[in-house]
Amino acid sequence: MSSLSTSTAQRIRVLVVGLGTMGTSHARAYRAIEEFELVGLCTSRAADRHDLEAEFPGLPRFERFDEALATLRPDAVAICTYTEHHAVMALQAFAAGAHVFCEKPLADTLEAARRVVGAAGTAGKALLIGYILRVHPSWSRFVEIGRTLGKPLVMRMNLNQQSAGSFWEVHKKLMQSTSPIVDCGVHYVDIMCQVTRARPVAVHAVGARLTSEIAPAMYNYGLLHIVFEDGSVGWYEAGWGPMMSETAYFVKDMIGPNGSVSIVANECADANASSADHDRHTHTNALRIHHAALDADGRFAKPDELISTEDEPGHQDLCEREQWLFLRAIRGEIDLTEHHEAAINSLSIVFAADESVRSGEVVRL
Repeated sequence: MSSLSTSTAQRIRVLVVGLGTMGTSHARAYRAIEEFELVGLCTSRAADRHDLEAEFPGLPRFERFDEALATLRPDAVAICTYTEHHAVMALQAFAAGAHVFCEKPLADTLEAARRVVGAAGTAGKALLIGYILRVHPSWSRFVEIGRTLGKPLVMRMNLNQQSAGSFWEVHKKLMQSTSPIVDCGVHYVDIMCQVTRARPVAVHAVGARLTSEIAPAMYNYGLLHIVFEDGSVGWYEAGWGPMMSETAYFVKDMIGPNGSVSIVANECADANASSADHDRHTHTNALRIHHAALDADGRFAKPDELISTEDEPGHQDLCEREQWLFLRAIRGEIDLTEHHEAAINSLSIVFAADESVRSGEVVRL
C-alpha cells in the first residue's frame, strides 16, 4: 500500500503495550507507516529487553501502563498483552483520550467486552480488534467461495500447536486466563459466522487437561461444535503443548450441497514447517474448490480447481494491513459497528464453549 501524504495531517502518536510476537509485529507496522509515529513501548521487565533497544533504539520503554499513558499522552494505544489485561487497559486508554487497537480476544468476559465497546462509543474513539483474518485476501476469498456452496454448510476448522521452549511458556501464561478454544477460536467462529450469515443457536464442547503444568480447572485441548439457525454446523479444535501431534494440525474447509472449498498445502509447501510458527496460522498456500455436480454417467461434471495463493501477504504484511485499517477508523472513514457486533458474537460463542466444557451441557444461545 502506498503511503498517504502527511503534509496536511498530524501524525498519530502510538504507544504499544505488550511486546510479544504480536506486539512487536504491530510496533514494526507503526514504524513502517508514515502516518503513525511510534512514541513508546510498555512491557514487563522493559529495562531488560535488550532486543527492543536493538530494534527500536532510543524509544522510551515503560513497565507501568499508567505511567506510559501519563508521560506520553498518546493519540492511540495498541494493546497486545495477555487477555486478562485487555479490557482494563482499553478503558484506561479511552479515559486518557486515546484510540485503541486491541488484540483478540477483546476481553476475558463477555460483560467486559461489552463495556469496552460501550466506552469506545461514549469516548468517540476508534476501537479496532485484531481479527487478522478479516484483512487477509485469501481468507476473504475462502469466505466468498463458501457462500456459493449452498445451505446447510458443514464447516471444519482447527489450529493445534505443538509447542516447546518459549512457545510453551507463552501458552502456559495464556492459559492462566484463556483456554485454547477461546484464544484463537474467535478467529474461526467469526469466519463461520461470516459465511453462514445466520444466528448461532447452540454450542457444545469438550476439553481435556493433558498436562499438570496448568491449573486443574484449565484444559489445553478443546473441541467445540456449533449449530446455526439455518441448519449449518461447524466444529473447531485447538490444542497447545509439547504432546500435540503435528498431523492434521491445520484443517480449514467448508462443505455444502454444491461442493466444498478447502485451504490446502500445495506441493511447494514447507514439509518441515512447525505448527507453532505464527506465519503458518494465516498462510493458505492454495484453495481447492470441489464441485458436487454429476454428469449423465454419474461422474463429476467438473474437475477440482486449485487456486494458488503463493503471492499472499505474510504475517508482517497482514499486521500492516490491520494498522492501515486502524488509521482509516481513526480518521472516521469507516463504520466499525459491524466489526464490534461480530467481535461480541464470536466471543459469545467461544465463551459458551468454555461453559460447555466445564458443565458438560449444551449451551443455548
